[in-house]
Amino acid sequence: MVKTKTIFTCQNCGYQSPKWLGKCPDCNSWNSFVEEDYTAPCAKSKERKALYKDEPVLLKDVEIKEAGRLKTGLGELDRVLGGGIVAGSVV
Repeated sequence: MVKTKTIFTCQNCGYQSPKWLGKCPDCNSWNSFVEEDYTAPCAKSKERKALYKDEPVLLKDVEIKEAGRLKTGLGELDRVLGGGIVAGSVV
């Protein structure tokens, strides 16, 4: 059975609190809290987290791969980007 809780959410900024507050500490608006039901995340979200099993890697263990770079023709931009735009990257 899913356990539900009651939370109070500010209508102006979305700040959430477990109890009703007269003044929102985030946006300083008065009487803007409304009561809502809160349901904890289901087991599916835990299953999704299990899919990502990447562990942190030490900087000394990071593999450096040289990629071909596309020159933009703008010297300053190429310098900032490390020699040009890497294919498949977003700048």
